[in-house]
Amino acid sequence: MEHDRSNGLLVRGRRRKLPPMTTRSYWTAVWCGFLVLTIGLGVRQSFGIFLKPVSAELHVGRELFSFGTAVSMLLMGAMAPFSGRLADRFGSAPTIAGGGAVYVLGMIVTATMHSGAMLILGNILVGIGLSAATFGPVLGVILRVAPPAKQALAVGICSAGGSFGQFFIVPLAAVLQSYFGDWRPTMWALTVLAVLIMVLPLGLNDRKEIAASKRGSGGSQTTREALAEAFGLRSYVLLVTGYFVCGFHVAFVGGHLPAYISDKGIGLSLFGLELTPVELGGWAIGMVGLFNIAGAILWSSMGGKYKRKNLLTLLYLLRSLVFLGFMVAPLSAASVLIFAGSLGFLWLGTVPLTTSLVGFIFGPVHVTMLNGIVFFGHQVGSFVGGWGGGLLFDLQGNYDTMWWISIALGLVSAAMHWPIVEERLPRAAALQPA
Repeated sequence: MEHDRSNGLLVRGRRRKLPPMTTRSYWTAVWCGFLVLTIGLGVRQSFGIFLKPVSAELHVGRELFSFGTAVSMLLMGAMAPFSGRLADRFGSAPTIAGGGAVYVLGMIVTATMHSGAMLILGNILVGIGLSAATFGPVLGVILRVAPPAKQALAVGICSAGGSFGQFFIVPLAAVLQSYFGDWRPTMWALTVLAVLIMVLPLGLNDRKEIAASKRGSGGSQTTREALAEAFGLRSYVLLVTGYFVCGFHVAFVGGHLPAYISDKGIGLSLFGLELTPVELGGWAIGMVGLFNIAGAILWSSMGGKYKRKNLLTLLYLLRSLVFLGFMVAPLSAASVLIFAGSLGFLWLGTVPLTTSLVGFIFGPVHVTMLNGIVFFGHQVGSFVGGWGGGLLFDLQGNYDTMWWISIALGLVSAAMHWPIVEERLPRAAALQPA
């Protein structure tokens, strides 16, 4: 006699329903996860605000600053499978809290840095911390504790936390930067906020669900077997590869759009509201986050009605069109905000669709680790997009080439998602209700 959270009670090969997890329980996890992503990703996305002042004070080019943030994103992805394995084995709560501690240490190093070496070290620690305190472990909890019929929506709402962080924290960082006239006090304020990542995992305990899913699977599949199965499936390889493009877009725009706006000297004066180019850059990233909240929820809700691979194909096509429109339209404060809102609607809609698709195909037992590997593909793209933007700027004096590369990659990713086969593996189907 063995238990499985998603399936109920397995007796002699037959299935019997267990009482579902209470609404209160799974919504606690959703909102705690929402806040972890709000703080972790919001603070991280605010680093673009500091690109110009930090580069000037430390006498480093944009390439080195961009390289530091890119390394952070790469490590965030490279460590994600290991963080996912820890979460699958020991529970997500201690994994996320430990990641939060490393994240805070990285923020302290960054706030006190006086050299390029400290810049790199701070970003390394932030990246390692975020690998355990971001989408993989957090959404792994949601996939385990939410009722199967509500998983896509729950994942979408939780994912929107990262978007809300962009909307709230990035503009706040820009305002604080203007108020203090110095990036260090702003960085310290963000560091204090990041401490909450160590507390919020109290609402993300999934140990009982992990134990139940392992008993329900009979503990028959090892980590090595799960990896061999995943990489033997073309659809999984396409998900890993296609997610690269999402990371490229996010890192390039999040890391360089504020500097791009500042370089162009584009501010906003409307009905007595005066925004400097730096503040407009912060609000542009905030607009991305605001529209991302609606986008993440809408795309995830559609994921419960339509094939997720088709939605991902459409999403990447639309991204390319938005980038193209921004490139050919006259540059102004209005075009910046329209671009930010449009891209925001398409920004992290990929996350609930991709994450829930992996869970659908493979089942709950190794879901955090497998999503961690997919996320690594995303962060390789983040490394290339973040660092590449700074490198090409230093070489060419502008971002034009990066904008056109973003358009082309969106089309490539759309083509990669179209042939994905959206079907449960037989083993996963035995653990999940039809």
